[in-house]
Parts: sequence; C-alpha cells; structure tokens
Amino acid sequence: MKFFIDFSSSSLNKYGEELCGDKVEFYHDEDKFIAVLSDGLGSGVKANILATLTAKIAITMLKEGLPIEDVVDTVIHTLPVCSIRNLAYSTFTIIKVDSNGIAYVAEFDNPSIFFLNDREVKKIEWSTSEINGRKIKESKFELKEKDILVFVSDGVIHAGVGKILNLGWQWDDIQKYLKANTNRNMSSKTVTNLLLGACDQLYMQQPGDDTTVATIKAVTPKKAVLFSGPPIDPNMDKTVVDKIMNVRGKKIVCGGSAGNIVARELDRELKTSFTIIDKDIPPIGYIKGIDLVTEGVLTIRKATGKLEKIKDSTDLKFLYEEDGASKLARMLYEDCTHIKLIIGRAINPAHQNPDFPNELSIKLYVLNELKMVLTSLGKIVEVEFY
Repeated sequence: MKFFIDFSSSSLNKYGEELCGDKVEFYHDEDKFIAVLSDGLGSGVKANILATLTAKIAITMLKEGLPIEDVVDTVIHTLPVCSIRNLAYSTFTIIKVDSNGIAYVAEFDNPSIFFLNDREVKKIEWSTSEINGRKIKESKFELKEKDILVFVSDGVIHAGVGKILNLGWQWDDIQKYLKANTNRNMSSKTVTNLLLGACDQLYMQQPGDDTTVATIKAVTPKKAVLFSGPPIDPNMDKTVVDKIMNVRGKKIVCGGSAGNIVARELDRELKTSFTIIDKDIPPIGYIKGIDLVTEGVLTIRKATGKLEKIKDSTDLKFLYEEDGASKLARMLYEDCTHIKLIIGRAINPAHQNPDFPNELSIKLYVLNELKMVLTSLGKIVEVEFY
C-alpha cells in the first residue's frame, strides 16, 4: 500500500451497562484497509448483539470484495426495521482505503466523519444513493500523508446533553475541538483518546449513551525486524544476521542466545546493563548497530502484556518506563508498522528445566501471542522460522 493505516478505536459504555452497544471491526493487509463502526439501537446486550452482527457481516463481505449494495442489502434483511420506532436496528460507517491511498466512505445514519489535515478540517463532497429504501451517503477522495479521519457513534454528538450542554456536543463543536487540539504528528491512538476523554468529561463520567471514537491516519510504512532464538542449523546463523542487518528500520534482538549469535557474526561486543529497573524484568543489553537487545521469553511476555493494554487504555504512560519490556512494547507500537519476526526453533536447554515456570518452556507460544497482539493493533506481521 502507498500508506500504512495507523488505526485505533475505543469506547465508553453507557453508564450502568456492562456491554457496549457500538462495535468496531477492521481488516488490514498489503492491499487494502477496511473499518466498520456499527451502532446498535438502544444499549446493553441487545444493542451489542445487533451492532456486532452488522459489523461482522459488513467486514466479512467487504473483505471478499463485494459491493456496498450487497452489504447494505444483507444487513437490512438480517436486521429489519424496528416496528415501534421505525428506526433501523443498527447504523454504520464504512471506510475502505485501497493500495493507492484512495479512501471510500459509506455512512448510514451515523454522524459524518471528520477529515483532518494539519488542524484544517477538509470539506467532504457526498453523494446520496438509495438501497432498499435506505439512504446511504458515499464519498471517495485521495488521502495524503498524515491525513486523519475520525468517525464516531452518536454518543459523541450527544455528549453532555442534559448535563453540561443543553443540546449535546454538536458536529460543528466537535470539528472546532479537533481543529484546535490535534495536529498531524499525533498518532491515531492519541487523537482517539483526546476526543473520547473530552466526551467523558462532558458526560461527567456517566455516559448517557454508548460512545465510540475511531481514528485512521495515513503514515509512511516503517519496518522492523525482531530476532529471537537460535536457528536449528547453526550454519544459518550468518544468513539470519545478514537478513537482520539488511532491514531498513528498527532492529531488535530478544534472548541471550540470539544476542550472542548477532554479536559473534558482526564481530561486535555484547554489553549487558546491570541496572535493575524492575525486579521482574531482566536488564537490557547493547550491540552496536542494533536498536534494542533484551532478554527473551520473560521480556517478550511482559511486553505482550503491555501491548494488550493499549486498546482499552486512555493513558499510555506504562509504555514509557525504562525497563526492557516497556522499551520493546513502545518500539513495536510506536516505531513500526511492518514487523518481521525471525524465530529460531533450536531448543534452549534452560527452557526445559523442570524448576522453571511452564510458560518458559514454550517460546513459540509466547512469540505467537506477540504476533496476535500486534496484528490486533493493526500491524502487518510476517514470520520466518529457522
């Protein structure tokens, strides 16, 4: 793709509800990005089910390349109109970005998206079509680097209604807020947290409706490689290290054996820090030309746990601590869009010690968990085994 799509979403549940009536689904590969935000009628369990069905149906069909007409037709026939309120059971916003950076947006009864470019809110030209009696707004436009699209459920528009504001936070008010408080250097997560935090304040921490913010940012792809574990065949050591050093991007080595292999093949010294930042996380190391050297399984496990917290966190301070796991999580989240995991499958004798915790005997499981979490955060992850 011309751009990597930095994506994030987060929600506030209606006060007193355990489940959110909004649902966000997204899909990302080398050729396209698709995101769907669905808002179920009402709140609680019923709304959650309706929104989930809509989002799942839409994302599945769009991934297969089916046209918007088929998607809307299927959703409408699966979720009929409420006979009492004469309202659709679920509304939605769909955004697709193709490999050339062309964005397509379709909206059905959701608030219009916000198109930001360096604190300027761009006007979007809409066309309206009717599909099975439903009016669908559509638009197509080109994204440029660092352009940001923000799309929301109506809980954002209603923020503060009956409390701080008489009529809620109107679309124009949100537009002015985003224009004044965001800039092109912010990540999608920062923009999402900023807007959602403002909504939470307007609701006085008691949201009167399910409130969801999702943000897309077009960024230049940034690559990284993470090497962990010695190859089964020691003759492949040089091949692996050459592959690492040829990557234009962040170079990460996890594990003592992997670190020794890299240092030996590069004929450079492996230095170990003796500063204990966290007693549960081993110290980091240093090799000239490598951006980060850490211990293996323990550090990867801790880093994976930190990455898992990102989606539902409004404060990412835990990524800025100085221990090896925080450094690893921060680098993978903030400095990389495409990540190649180079995994050696030779058995580390230390991991087979029966006195060690069970999780230490399953390096591949831990690395697979890392891959799944990174993928859930929208990263493009490739794995090579040696």
